[in-house]
Amino acid sequence: MTQKRVVVVGAGWAGLGATYHLAKQGYDVTLLEAGANPGGLVAGWKTTKGQSVEAGVHGFWYPYRNIFSLINELAINPFTTWTRSSQYSPFGLEVESPIFQDLPRLPTPLGTFLYTQFKRLPLIDRISALPLLYALIDFDNSDEAWRRYDFVTARELFKDFGVSARLYRDSFEPMLLVGLFAPGEQCSAAATLGMLYFFILAHQADFDVVWCRGTVGEKIFRPWVEKIEKAGAKGLANRRVTDIRVDNNRATGVVCGDEVFDADAVIFAVGITGMKKIVSNSPSLQSRQEFRNLSNLGAIDVLATRLWFDRKIEIPRPSNACFGFDATTGWTFFNLNELHDEYKNEPGTVIEADFYHANQFLNLSDEEIVQRVKRDLATCIPEFRQAKVIDSSVIRLANAVSHFAPGSYRYMLPASTSFDNVFMSGDWIVNRHGSWSQEKAYVTGLEAANLVVDYLKQGKPAEILPVEADEAHIQVARGVNKIVRDLGKSILPDFWLP
Repeated sequence: MTQKRVVVVGAGWAGLGATYHLAKQGYDVTLLEAGANPGGLVAGWKTTKGQSVEAGVHGFWYPYRNIFSLINELAINPFTTWTRSSQYSPFGLEVESPIFQDLPRLPTPLGTFLYTQFKRLPLIDRISALPLLYALIDFDNSDEAWRRYDFVTARELFKDFGVSARLYRDSFEPMLLVGLFAPGEQCSAAATLGMLYFFILAHQADFDVVWCRGTVGEKIFRPWVEKIEKAGAKGLANRRVTDIRVDNNRATGVVCGDEVFDADAVIFAVGITGMKKIVSNSPSLQSRQEFRNLSNLGAIDVLATRLWFDRKIEIPRPSNACFGFDATTGWTFFNLNELHDEYKNEPGTVIEADFYHANQFLNLSDEEIVQRVKRDLATCIPEFRQAKVIDSSVIRLANAVSHFAPGSYRYMLPASTSFDNVFMSGDWIVNRHGSWSQEKAYVTGLEAANLVVDYLKQGKPAEILPVEADEAHIQVARGVNKIVRDLGKSILPDFWLP
């Protein structure tokens, strides 16, 4: 029997997830990657001196149930133990987070509220966040909730619910800068609520995180790709998609310049910027309004730096977020001597510092960037003032991560498209799973694979683990809220803005 052919475009979490499952189900899968290596933004490579670098350090959070299940299936051990984190401002240490799962579990959000150690933020400011709990109850990740909150900015949301100016400045805005990668006035309130709930507030342990003990490309993607190839899939690098061939509303092939890859189904698994480039070159995709609408979506600049210092410096926590150094930029720094196997015995200190919404930094020279990073590190950890940088890496990533801007939800694509056999995946795709970031990308890859299985009637669907169920009091509150909302719709005139 002739194998059914599937072409997957993009070799990040979504594309590898879709390819792996479909290959195991007996499909003839071709995976096309525009870059030199699989992995997209999380792939790593070597400097001219043989040092490992990557496009930013990526955490793996407690709710990443599907990625952790994959790691178990691959029988690899890429992660650190659960780690504690800190938060710094130009005034010094601001917040320390415990390992929440090691503490007595309290009903959400009490554990987050009581166990997080704020060094300077007054209790009265923290209490001002309580009215915001209604928005978290009201936002249930439904299509209706997204449309209700997506036109509101995060800043408006916090202001409308009475969050104090200091709490917003010292807590919520920093979360946005390193979670949604933009300041509050540029973030959708819907995306903000979804991100906060998934990573922090749904359950006490959700903020707990592990890190890869090297680059994700080396520790996870390399053994995963080996498994994918053993399952029979073909991975082709340096293939930039320029169009798809369409016959009777079905994609019959994917075009890469002079090459055409025949297909019975196609999965796109690329970021917003990559997808917009593909659409700009593709008459077939430009013929559909849903793909033309992608021009309304944007992405955010990231700057990833890695610095090698000439001495060991004591850093209290391996992962740290920073705010207040620049009005619209958030950044993180990581002690790779503690996180990465490669640097455990390094005589000096190795630091990864990543900047989000880093537009104003990309045109600086490498030397200017390195000096700025060293200065900011010394503000947080004064011992860096005496240290010398002996090697460095600077990676500029323009339009690298998804921008969940106010009003953007209406332009994002669902997994199914107007083409019968073209499916979408990635961290910017509309889905109801409730996950975010790498976990969402991987989940949407599995969802796209399941749509192919259903369409081509071959194989079994992938098992997708749901997010942990809401705690009982949250379920009750959401149920009551829905009854009240439905009752209001039935008896009140429909003329207010959602």
